[in-house]
Amino acid sequence: MARLSAATPRIAPALVLATVLAALPAVAPAVRAEALLAPERRLIDLFEQARDSVVSITTETRVVDPWRRRAQMVPQGAGSGFFWDDRGHVVTNAHVIRGASAAEVHLSDGRVFPARLVGTAPGHDLAVLKIDIAAAVPPPLPLGASAGLRVGQSVLAIGNPFGLDWTLTTGIVSALGRDIPAGNGGRIEGLIQTDAAINPGNSGGPLIDSSGRLIGVNTAIFSPSGSSAGIGFAVPVDTVARVVPQLISQGVYRPPVLGVRFDPRIDALARRSGIEGVLVLGVEPGSPAAAAGLRPATRGAGGTLVPGDVIQGLGDRSVTDGADLQAALDMHAPGDRVPLTLLRDGRQAQMDVILAAPPGPADRP
Repeated sequence: MARLSAATPRIAPALVLATVLAALPAVAPAVRAEALLAPERRLIDLFEQARDSVVSITTETRVVDPWRRRAQMVPQGAGSGFFWDDRGHVVTNAHVIRGASAAEVHLSDGRVFPARLVGTAPGHDLAVLKIDIAAAVPPPLPLGASAGLRVGQSVLAIGNPFGLDWTLTTGIVSALGRDIPAGNGGRIEGLIQTDAAINPGNSGGPLIDSSGRLIGVNTAIFSPSGSSAGIGFAVPVDTVARVVPQLISQGVYRPPVLGVRFDPRIDALARRSGIEGVLVLGVEPGSPAAAAGLRPATRGAGGTLVPGDVIQGLGDRSVTDGADLQAALDMHAPGDRVPLTLLRDGRQAQMDVILAAPPGPADRP
């Protein structure tokens, strides 16, 4: 090992360390800033803008000890949600609060509020909670639109997976118009499929687009293991925008029905052929559509689809797809007489229909 000779000047270790540290502040921040690319900065901005609008939800259930006859509250589960307005309404999934006796809403600034249930729509897996917050109300998320979503566009999910609060995951819209079983025995239709990681605890959190607008509510995953497998589902914001206002004003979601069956995929194919509207594929017996004499599509030679009536308007709203038809129905109540505009045999026709209440039990809290 080489040794320093008496003629070699010795530099104190403390002086070397001080010299190095003095140089770091001027260099390190510049290196870190340059390392962030424009897409990264955009993601950071989107997350920081939306974070305060997202909440964590914890639930408890009341359990009675049959031996001691004492009741106690025990933790039940957790999920996510987001502010809908500046009045303390919080949107989440119906399954997040199903069976709960109490719920608390946790804000990103550390505040915790007890929540009361305003209403649920299990058929869409949506629920609204209300907290009494007097000051510093986080802003609601800006609403986007789901009707024009395209497979391949970027999306972001914010939620609280596995209790790891305010987590951001990114991905794309991987499919549209998906249907999955609902907890009430029915089906949730027209869902957005995404590969953004969604795990237990993400339920009820927002799915936002690259402009920071709400486009869906994360609701479920497809996974044999229970963890993210790259296939998650979200309720489209167009559905949310129909259901939530009714839950807030009425506590239930109970739109009238027309009694027709249709398929958005067939409507999309029809639009390519220049046919605008909702193709009637079936008519429910005893429904308003049956009473009005609507004609469903039939099968022609070789199994080809022969269009029947095409719905192009309901009330004062034009109809180009199933979402338009449902939105038009949501503007009315059971028993309303409304004009229905059809394309029949290549010519436009108009008739009145009397809308009916949906069969079976309503979506109730």
